[in-house]
Amino acid sequence: MGSAKVKKKRSGALHELKKNRVLYLMCVPGLFFLLLFSYIPLAGIWMAFTNYNVVDGIFGSPFVGLKNLHYFFFGTGMGPKSIYNTLFINFWGIILGLIFPISIAVFFNEIQGKMYKKFTQSMMFFPYFLSWVVVGTIVYGFFATDVGVVNRLLTALGVDKIRWYAEPKYWKTILICCNVWKWSGYNSIIYLGAMTGFDRSLFEAAEVDGATRFQLITHLTLPMLKPTAVVLTLMSIGRIFFGDFGMVYGIIGNNPVIGDSVAVIDTYVYSAMRSLGFSYSTAVGLFQSVMGLILVTLANWAAKKVNDGEGLF
Repeated sequence: MGSAKVKKKRSGALHELKKNRVLYLMCVPGLFFLLLFSYIPLAGIWMAFTNYNVVDGIFGSPFVGLKNLHYFFFGTGMGPKSIYNTLFINFWGIILGLIFPISIAVFFNEIQGKMYKKFTQSMMFFPYFLSWVVVGTIVYGFFATDVGVVNRLLTALGVDKIRWYAEPKYWKTILICCNVWKWSGYNSIIYLGAMTGFDRSLFEAAEVDGATRFQLITHLTLPMLKPTAVVLTLMSIGRIFFGDFGMVYGIIGNNPVIGDSVAVIDTYVYSAMRSLGFSYSTAVGLFQSVMGLILVTLANWAAKKVNDGEGLF
């Protein structure tokens, strides 16, 4: 009886803190950072339901309820349009951002020559280090009306030039392609890291049974990459209502002709905040976060329904 009490006492919270005090002490800076920048600012959410002004402060400003969100959806028409643009660009970014990194990772995994493998990996990883401003300059070099590479090629083929920066219909596709190009090499490293943990005996046994390289990829590599792909996809779904502000402004800039056609929620809120204030941007940010939470929860539930144990939580 006495030994049971001693054992229970030693397994308590104080004993755990004392036993691993060094590890918990190492967590303090991270927990402080999380508290300071993630939890304390949650009080600012109240601004979404007020008409905020500096004099009255966050909790003293007039309460307006859901007026800010109502204006976002029904005020100018740009709210629903920016939601559509955000979802469209992010949806295809998630789909193509899943296919290309996995394909690149499988390709790298199959390369035998070490020098060629290192060179190609470096080339695929290089776009990640480019800022969106640099990417925007590269895009301009391709699509400028008079000096762009694409228009010069069209002229050489006897086709009329296209005024790319005056034609909104092309730019969603261009933005999606730029996003996939920039991030595919970086994201492929995650899948390559997952491949290093594969049980090589399974591949050796399949080769002994006469499996081809293509069969090894389709029946072993891809199924074993599926849990990693599911986790990364769920994380991407959680951010599907957040547009890439840097990408849109770095490539499109302040072009009024095509700006509205590719405006995502973040760029719209940035332009509207100067006239509508902090309360409006806070309300839209709250909407983005809540919708992201709902979608990632539903997607996680669906993933666990299909294959138990493949969700985030």
